[in-house]
Amino acid sequence: MSVNIPGIVVMVLFYLLVLCTGIWASRKTKQMPKNGQANQMDITLLANRSIHLMVGVFTMTGTFIGGGFIVGLSEIIYTPDLGLAWAVMPITISLSFLIGGLFFAKTMRDKKYVTMMDPFREKYGTVISGVLSVALIMADVVWVPGTLTGLGASMSVILDLSYTHCIWISAAVAIIYTLLGGLISVAYTDIVQLTLMFFGLWICVPFLLRNPYSADITTTALNFTYQAPWVSSVDSDRMWRWIDQTLLLILGNLACQDYHQRILSASSSATARMVGFIAAPIVIIFAIPAVLIGAVAVSTDWNKTGYGSPSPFERGETSLIMPIALQHLTPNYISIIGISATTAAVMSSMDSLLLSAVSLFVTNIYKSILRMKASDHEIKWVIRITVLLTGLTGTSLFLCTTYSYSYHCFVN
Repeated sequence: MSVNIPGIVVMVLFYLLVLCTGIWASRKTKQMPKNGQANQMDITLLANRSIHLMVGVFTMTGTFIGGGFIVGLSEIIYTPDLGLAWAVMPITISLSFLIGGLFFAKTMRDKKYVTMMDPFREKYGTVISGVLSVALIMADVVWVPGTLTGLGASMSVILDLSYTHCIWISAAVAIIYTLLGGLISVAYTDIVQLTLMFFGLWICVPFLLRNPYSADITTTALNFTYQAPWVSSVDSDRMWRWIDQTLLLILGNLACQDYHQRILSASSSATARMVGFIAAPIVIIFAIPAVLIGAVAVSTDWNKTGYGSPSPFERGETSLIMPIALQHLTPNYISIIGISATTAAVMSSMDSLLLSAVSLFVTNIYKSILRMKASDHEIKWVIRITVLLTGLTGTSLFLCTTYSYSYHCFVN
């Protein structure tokens, strides 16, 4: 299979659009006045607490809807022993937003915290909060490879490009605009990315539903056709596991710095609460296309497609089901739109993870423990260097994991 030239052209245009948006937004950061006690951390990490409702909703939603969210939902729906009942991520994210808005947003914003660890620093001191911050930073860095997985899988299948080239280019773009503009660049690029993601996925859905190789998904919802029904249930043997995973996701989202960064950057306490309340149902809407893609994959006779037999499940390629479905069940130009949507999802989450880790390090370790008298100029450069190092580390972890997995498969 030859390299998909039209797809590459579209991806280059997408990267240029996002990068130009990030650079444009970074100019707004330089023009922000340092009102009152605002310092470099407030301006770069919290956009000088000036994020209004619409931008806040976009960046809150884009932060949690990443490549793993979209590709992972389709995989769960397609996997025979899981299905719709186990696709709880959209619901858990929405509940996290509602709980956070009810109990955390107003208090955190009123006290003008910079990170979610500030209350711990007040209660337990700088050393304890610094140690806890290290754990959160590690979690953010490790989550970068999980976010990049959806991008690598989609690009390698549809564009027939090297995993390594796809990942490094995407990571480089995200690192550059995050480094230049901080949260304000991340927020405005989230608007572009989320818009492209929404329309890109919904454009793909009609073509998938009407393809000639798949049965009606309403028929396969509860009945065996080519595979187990995609509308599943939770049996009693696995009920506690389902409850455990659901609660873990709900509470885990509230323990993420990138969530609190959005509410702390809001222009007011009321805005901080409303951002989560409005974003909660939007997450559900964004999940629908991914669910439908998984349902179509379940309903497909893969032997009649260009993919052939055995099915993706039998080949152990369930994690690639979304790009596989786009490649074999839609026209080429539609699959390119789908990969663009996936790329937008990945970048909207990756930049948030970078900024989250940087915020925790600079605020709770560097400024609070290592260099308490650091100047604004020094903090600005520490933020930039940390963004770069965090991005390179997270991306390298993804590639190391990929190479290890490939080597294991080759040996066995």
